[in-house]
Amino acid sequence: MWLAQPLLRRKLRRRSQQEPGYGQAVEERFGHYGIAVPSHAGPTVWIHAVSLGETRAAAVLLAALRSSQPGMRLLLTHGTATGKAEGLKLLQPGDLHAWQPWDTPGAVARFLAHFKPDLGVLMETEVWPNLVAGCQMAGIKLALVNARLSDKSLRQSQRLAWLARPAFAALTSVWAQTAQDAKRLQQLGAPVSGVSGNLKFDAAPDTTQLAMGRAWRARVAKPVLMFASSREGEELQLLERLKESRPLAQVDKTLDGTNSIANEVQWLIVPRHPQRFDAVAQLIESHGFAVQRRSAWPGTGPALLPEAGTPATGIDAALASSATRKQVIWLGDSLGEMAMYFGLADVALLGGSFEPLGGQNLIEAAACGCPVVMGSHTFNFAEAAEQALAAGAALRVADMAEAVAVASRLAADPNGLRLAKFSAGDFALAHRGAAKQLVQALGQLLADSARSNS
Repeated sequence: MWLAQPLLRRKLRRRSQQEPGYGQAVEERFGHYGIAVPSHAGPTVWIHAVSLGETRAAAVLLAALRSSQPGMRLLLTHGTATGKAEGLKLLQPGDLHAWQPWDTPGAVARFLAHFKPDLGVLMETEVWPNLVAGCQMAGIKLALVNARLSDKSLRQSQRLAWLARPAFAALTSVWAQTAQDAKRLQQLGAPVSGVSGNLKFDAAPDTTQLAMGRAWRARVAKPVLMFASSREGEELQLLERLKESRPLAQVDKTLDGTNSIANEVQWLIVPRHPQRFDAVAQLIESHGFAVQRRSAWPGTGPALLPEAGTPATGIDAALASSATRKQVIWLGDSLGEMAMYFGLADVALLGGSFEPLGGQNLIEAAACGCPVVMGSHTFNFAEAAEQALAAGAALRVADMAEAVAVASRLAADPNGLRLAKFSAGDFALAHRGAAKQLVQALGQLLADSARSNS
């Protein structure tokens, strides 16, 4: 890890060309801080949320933790620029923020000596050997919460058991998302204290965004299908399928099996990573479609092409001219607006599940009442995916061609869509409660830490 530091610096320089956040406060990643930490009467609770998804889960836990520990000071760390941008919104006066220290003994020791946390909380998967060992040597209790471990990650860790087992075993406490996660974590020697469920079920969608998305949806005459958190290679699959369709996103049979063709739909693609927005826009255009980007939408939402036979006016006329009769695909090139996008969509395809990437989180879609169509690769959220299937909140398909057909059919079936939306919302509500359990556990660790330091 020490020898790899120049490679990390080079990676950060390159990444910062697309995402400037990676070029900020680089020395923090190596345990060097330019500002002293002021004294604080209450405990300092350190939460590490590496990226955007973990930060959103941490936000739920943090809100509950502030209520139960009103005197606490937050120290929040991240590994990615998107996670940091979201995390900065969670800070209150007196809170602290830094980059995650690179996993060398020196950087970790400097980080712990500078901030002196009373309790460390790692979100989901972030177990770094030197970080864990440093906390153990410093006498800092370190918990892994909302923990998940796929079969694939277990196999990888077992191949490095000499490194992984001591790291997991040195954690103070582990709270798993599911019983299967708990079993896999125990195989690596982790001190599993219980199964708390998934914090993301406790996250309520932004009601303002959701209402805005639904209001915009009401202006659109045809169904809206969304590719949510799409990953590299998946947009290509979708666009190739749409290019083959006659016309775009129409299906050969309706639900009753007749040969009539379902209504056209409006496609919305929301890439998972912001650095790919421009590349996805170019990919859409290269397949013969016109692109309308969220960043160019007026305050009234996406500009709409006029229906056939209707004269175009204003921005609709400009859009009709620029599209030159091409099918328009919307591109969600913004951050922090997923609730709006799910409100705008009738059905969502689950990104990361059509390539062997494990799938993105489907819980936010369900909480917004948006049913999901997912591919075969959902090992990152295996239990949540199966629960969603059983609840009628999600549908499983074999490939992208089937996904387009199934999503289009569902969107064109008012009764089926209404039931799927209700099932999605009900599924999300039924699995809440992780935050309350974790706050109680962390409160006990803080009390134990105070007693041992007194």
